[in-house]
Amino acid sequence: MKAIDVRNLRKEFSGGIKAVDGINLQVYEGEIFGLLGPNGAGKTTTIRMLATMTRPTSGQAMVCGTDVTKDPDKVRRCIGIVFQDPALDDQLTGRENLDFHARMYGMKREERGERIKEVLELVELSERANDLAEKYSGGMKRRLEIARGLMHRPRVLFLDEPTLGLDAQTRRVIWEHIRKLNEKYRITIILTTHYMEEADFLCGRVAIVDHGKILALDKPSKLKESMGGDVITLKVKNSGKMADLAKSMEGAKRVKVHDSSVSVSMANAGTRIPELLKAAEKAGIDVESVDLHKPTLEDVFIHYTGKTIREQETSAGDRFRQRARAMGRR
Repeated sequence: MKAIDVRNLRKEFSGGIKAVDGINLQVYEGEIFGLLGPNGAGKTTTIRMLATMTRPTSGQAMVCGTDVTKDPDKVRRCIGIVFQDPALDDQLTGRENLDFHARMYGMKREERGERIKEVLELVELSERANDLAEKYSGGMKRRLEIARGLMHRPRVLFLDEPTLGLDAQTRRVIWEHIRKLNEKYRITIILTTHYMEEADFLCGRVAIVDHGKILALDKPSKLKESMGGDVITLKVKNSGKMADLAKSMEGAKRVKVHDSSVSVSMANAGTRIPELLKAAEKAGIDVESVDLHKPTLEDVFIHYTGKTIREQETSAGDRFRQRARAMGRR
């Protein structure tokens, strides 16, 4: 059964800015599905449309079998959302934050009490339930927000950059909690992230998103297998010349240039490094370093976009600043 069914969904803002540009997407019940891409790629805008917070410019989106534009109230009753930006009341305790949310959904007193106890245990915050939220660490706040999103037993939970700004160890803790709630409740989870390892660890399937489009969609393992072998990355001064040389070699399946590096995918890559270095030396190409690794989602992202996700974030930030300056002149 499809929890989400998206057909040619678009969102265009004033000035002709296409935040989401005709995406098609199906997410199945009980699945953890990732939208992977840099800031400004269209991930959050997609989530906002699916959660009925932003109206699509065109296309159709069905959530829990309901059209998001025709019956948004029904959609809201079946979804939960954890926003990218903190949305807790720091002057309330953890328990009070959950109770307030439950009241907003019309839950009765006895049901609220039982549910609060259940979700606090799930995110391991029972012992801190009566502390003010302002005393929580960043990781504890994210866990409380996840608990709040579960209070009304949603069928679909949207997690928008749930570990943004957290240290690596705390991110791992959050990942384990996300997995636990998916396994316990079979809840469908839509996760946006720009952390490659997060998508790889959590998601059954991943869509790589950039410039409002889905560039690739499959299981992380399948996406990595599509690279066609292990990846050799060479840091060189003449990346264009090195790329042409690599493409001419037998067995080179994918060659990509990014910054001053050239990535080459090929079978039995480890045994081909001496041959590659010898050819570079003969061509007068100075190789500064060589790295050999199994394909990662970062390699997949580079293949489809030509840049690392950090480079894409920088260019997205530049585009945002240009738009802001343009709007300021109007």
